[in-house]
Amino acid sequence: MTASAVLDPGLRARRRAALLMALSGAAAVTAIVCLSIGAYSVPPLSVLEAVFLGGDSRADLVIAQVRLPRIVFGLLVGAALGGSGAALQVLFRNPLADPGLIGISSGAALGAVTAIVLGGSLAPAVMAVLSIYAIPCAAFIGAGLATLAIVTIGNRRGKVDVALMLLAGIAINAIAQSGIGGLSFIADDQQLRTLTFWTLGSLAIAGWDALPMIAVCVLAPMALIASQAGALNRFMLGEVEAAHLGLNVKRLKRMIILSVALSVGAAVSFSGAINFVGLVVPHVVRIFAGADNRIVVPGSMLFGAILTVLADLAARMAVIPAELPVGLVMGAVGGPFFLWLLLRTQWRRTL
Repeated sequence: MTASAVLDPGLRARRRAALLMALSGAAAVTAIVCLSIGAYSVPPLSVLEAVFLGGDSRADLVIAQVRLPRIVFGLLVGAALGGSGAALQVLFRNPLADPGLIGISSGAALGAVTAIVLGGSLAPAVMAVLSIYAIPCAAFIGAGLATLAIVTIGNRRGKVDVALMLLAGIAINAIAQSGIGGLSFIADDQQLRTLTFWTLGSLAIAGWDALPMIAVCVLAPMALIASQAGALNRFMLGEVEAAHLGLNVKRLKRMIILSVALSVGAAVSFSGAINFVGLVVPHVVRIFAGADNRIVVPGSMLFGAILTVLADLAARMAVIPAELPVGLVMGAVGGPFFLWLLLRTQWRRTL
């Protein structure tokens, strides 16, 4: 940052706005590209015509009924995971934190796997009534129970202990993975197929009927987290220092945890577990934008949305006419990045 940027808050604000506008434009372009490419290719102009004018041609139906809800869903999932990762890394003061670390994704996965393997025998009437939404509903309940456990354990004499929450999340992850392993052991072949695809993540379940509910559950918490970006900047100074600056630290912690739980719980309840978005995205944004959370948090939401729909595009195109789980694609990207981050941290400590 130049001296003029330090001395001119207006310049910083303009640069922040320019970066976020660039990411917003990139998200729009990415969405159009992903709508155009697939097993059935559609020219970009035809995509825009189908989106804004509609029609009854084959291209219009493919765009409006199949790809558009999927892309919108992918944008929402990516925004939830990216923004949540940025907030959690500040809250836990841990560069390796992401929504999966505190057990929300694992709780959702355990709920979904329970419905897949045991739902038909334990609650056949409920499964029949809920139909295709039975597994997402079970996943959301699992995410909610995991969040309730984390918040309950993390509250010590009326104070929110983030370190205790982190340890509780690790324990919940271990318990959930054990439960998933046990259920996988007793599942039949068809259940194993469904279970494997769901636990590796997919955007294929997206549909217009479920999107309004998902959008509300994702966008409202993300807007709340973005509105607290300035408070997160003060929180980075330390809890005592932030309190002296007038920040209600206890309220901020609860707000972030509950907002992350609602948005990520709603997203992964329909998409399954998509790892590494919340880990990778905030670090990439910080490389280009610095540590100011007024840029990092909304920027992570936008870049998370872009990365998720691009990963889904790669998953759709890799083995046409079949489809890879999007979690495999993200693992191929996030795994090496995670190792690089660990090595980078180790190198810094040794220097």
